[in-house]
Amino acid sequence: MKEFINNLKGDKVIWAFIALLALISFMPVYSASSNLAHSANGSGNTVSFLIKHFAHVGIGFLIVYMVHKVPYHYFKAISMVALPIVWLLLLYTLLQGKTIGGANASRWINIPFIGIGFQTSTLASMVLMIYVARYLAKKREIEDSFQKSALELWLPVFAILILILPANFSTAALIFAMVSMLVFVGKYPLKYLAIIIGTGIIALTFFILIAKAFPDAFPNRVDTWVSRIENFTSDKPDEDNYQIEKAKIAIATGGFYGVGPGKSVQKNFLPQSSSDFIYAIIVEENGLIGAVVIMFLYIILFIRFLIASHKANTLFGKLLVVGLGFPIVFQALINMAVAVELLPVTGQTLPLISSGGSSIWMTCVSLGIILSVTKKDEEIAQEILEKAKREEALQRLIEREMNGEIDDEEEKNEEEESEYTNEKVEQRYAIEDLSDNPMKAVMGK
Repeated sequence: MKEFINNLKGDKVIWAFIALLALISFMPVYSASSNLAHSANGSGNTVSFLIKHFAHVGIGFLIVYMVHKVPYHYFKAISMVALPIVWLLLLYTLLQGKTIGGANASRWINIPFIGIGFQTSTLASMVLMIYVARYLAKKREIEDSFQKSALELWLPVFAILILILPANFSTAALIFAMVSMLVFVGKYPLKYLAIIIGTGIIALTFFILIAKAFPDAFPNRVDTWVSRIENFTSDKPDEDNYQIEKAKIAIATGGFYGVGPGKSVQKNFLPQSSSDFIYAIIVEENGLIGAVVIMFLYIILFIRFLIASHKANTLFGKLLVVGLGFPIVFQALINMAVAVELLPVTGQTLPLISSGGSSIWMTCVSLGIILSVTKKDEEIAQEILEKAKREEALQRLIEREMNGEIDDEEEKNEEEESEYTNEKVEQRYAIEDLSDNPMKAVMGK
């Protein structure tokens, strides 16, 4: 296990938070799925939903691992290829008019041969963020005119928003807000951004007026989110108000410590208790402590994304972390705000905690790309460290060689001195006397 963890590349803190949030999700999903179990098969058996969620999370971790192995700069080309594919998927999703349980669900399509529902807007959001990051990184050094940026940047953005807006206003609004935030971080001219935001507001108003004037043009689609906004501002009783009331009862029942894991009562009455309103179930079962812990985890994850963006060595890497990481945290905050009626019902899930396959998988793809950015940063840092070590080792080798030459000279001098000393000794103690004999003059006489 330790070896497997050491083999994981990228920011280890982000890895830890992914695992922690996924681990936390099992208990509330298992508890909240009792409502679905009763309505689906009447048996109340939640084990199958727990196994299904375990499979979704397991596949999600596999996606994170596989995506983080891909060099993140490859996604520049992938976004260009994927953008037209996303347009076609969104158009098909909008026109196919899918219904689930009698309600409009034109945000979803079924994957052929698998039968799993897939929300195309989540894929479109991720691809669009990568595309915008690519454009901003490419045009950072060259300031384009407003007309050129409108064609290259904003035309693809509004094409996706127009295809998402009729069926899913909250996702379209979130995407537009995140794109605006990303281009602001990428230092897109503020005067151009103000024009785009103003144009978007005017276009949305015009679209609502057309939908009101011709209700048959968008049956059971625009009316849903328009009525949600109207009911939120006027407090009219409706189905969404019922959901909010049950969510507030669950939160009030939880108190400070909660009623205990698995002991929620409102899960039996609250629709979408395992997905859109799972935060209310968490608060009911774990109290204010659980609510603060979940919020704290997402805030820490947001701070970690800031650190990863700051450490990224390329502008594209910085913008990728911002464009893919921040929407995850903002989506979580929106989900929590809906549960306490700070925002109208939006249908946004709690990332990595709510049940659902496509939402978990798309979140995992985004996290895998972020980890790929941090992995590259670690590799660059490791290369710099190894280069410094090589230079240090080379410097030591040069110094050693220089010291070796000095030692050789000293050794040579010592050998010459030793030879001179030995010669003197041999001359002093030699058996053959070569010196002049002082008695020679006497012996001659």
